[in-house]
Amino acid sequence: MTPKGEESAGASLDERITGALVGAAVGDALGGPVEGYSPDQILERHGGRVHGVVGPWNGDAWRTARPIAPYHKGDGHVTDDTLMTHALVRVYDRVRDHLDAYAVADHLVPDLMTNPRWIPELETETIPLHRIFLAEKWLAARLHYGHVDPREAGVGNIVNCGAAMYMAPVGLVNAANPRAAYAEALDVAGAHQSSYGREAAGVFAAAVAAAAAPGATPDSVVAAALSLAKDGTRTAIEQVCEVASCHGDFESALTPLREAVAPYDTVGPDYRSPSLGARRPSRLHAIEELPVALGMLLVAGGDYRQAVLGSVNYGRDCDSIATMAGAIAGALGSAVPEEWSKRVAEASRLDLWEPPRALTAVTREIFTRDTERHRVHAESFARLGGPSCSD
Repeated sequence: MTPKGEESAGASLDERITGALVGAAVGDALGGPVEGYSPDQILERHGGRVHGVVGPWNGDAWRTARPIAPYHKGDGHVTDDTLMTHALVRVYDRVRDHLDAYAVADHLVPDLMTNPRWIPELETETIPLHRIFLAEKWLAARLHYGHVDPREAGVGNIVNCGAAMYMAPVGLVNAANPRAAYAEALDVAGAHQSSYGREAAGVFAAAVAAAAAPGATPDSVVAAALSLAKDGTRTAIEQVCEVASCHGDFESALTPLREAVAPYDTVGPDYRSPSLGARRPSRLHAIEELPVALGMLLVAGGDYRQAVLGSVNYGRDCDSIATMAGAIAGALGSAVPEEWSKRVAEASRLDLWEPPRALTAVTREIFTRDTERHRVHAESFARLGGPSCSD
């Protein structure tokens, strides 16, 4: 069940990229219908824990129950986490090289604003901009309409997981190189987020890259994340993962993980009524989603099913938590349950396996370019009197 180091070593690049992207989408779809609620509310609403795809929280009243979010969450529909992840894959497919904040302005924003696609939660074909939430619409307001420097456009947005939730492709393009993934994601996310929201994007990408390394384990993924994380993000991950190491099932871990992350989370105990200091820049705080996702990964021993179900039943922003946990577990090589992936693909009318195919091809091309760039640099450095590669 658990992807041990030797089992993880056997997974190919193609398999890891597919596992991560399909795993992220499935986690997103499972978490969507219970997003914003507590474990106790989820337990009462569903007569037990969620163990797979469930329907909308408000049943047939999903269109009108929450006017600010009239989305059909549930029944296997992916949310904006997956829409944004797939959009970023399309940018990589177009650029065919490493990305930066300018790629967000030049390619991601136009894609969101001009290319109609099937939006599962709206049950219609329209531009993705009509589905992404306010913190993501910020991209269009700042970059397209405000003409802000892309490297600084994230400043002023609410600090949340909006950028982190779709950074798995950055980690996969930099598979087995967490430091490079961290640096690239920080640049890309600068167009969208600042402070600990941007930091989480870098650390999540690094975690995915670490998970894609041969022989990777949940412990090695957390170690890589801690080696790069800064300020409150690092402390939150450390504290949550220390607590997670004491649990072997998600049921017993739900309350302890929340208690461990609470001092670093600015939203407060009532997710739908954030505190006055919620989502403001700080060097002392962290987003809740990434530490909890890493914690659930440890609790599950890297097993995809258990990591995602733990994330879903945690509640709060559980679609994003399950997206992150699913991406990392999938990159480790833990299998995504076929009954889940098929149902989500059919319900969402999405080919979940096309983005992995595209990103795998691009990742191979980028690695070839990186190898050539490194060769040119090494030769130039040697001519300057530095050591050559053969020394």
